[in-house]
Amino acid sequence: MSDINIVQEHHLAPEQARAAAQQVADKLSEQFELTSRWDGDVLRFERSGVNGTLSLLPNQAQLHIALGFPISAFAAQIESKVADKMRRVFSA
Repeated sequence: MSDINIVQEHHLAPEQARAAAQQVADKLSEQFELTSRWDGDVLRFERSGVNGTLSLLPNQAQLHIALGFPISAFAAQIESKVADKMRRVFSA
C-alpha cells in the first residue's frame, strides 16, 4: 500500500473551495472510476484498491489517498497529476 498526502493552501470562500474540491473529485472519478460523496466538509471517495478524503479547512485543502498494491506502483504519477490539479483549481 502507498499513501498520498497533499496539502494545498487557498484563499477561497467556502462555496468556492467546495466547487474546487468537486472539480478535483470529478477528475479523479473520470480517471480512476471512483465514487464520491460529501460528508460535511469532507469529500470521501473510493473504489476497489483506492480510497481517500479531501477535507476542506479554512484556507487549506487536505487530500489523503490510500492506494492498494496494484495501483501503488503508479503513486508518483498519480500524486503529480493530482497535486497539479489541486494547485490549478484552488488558486482561482
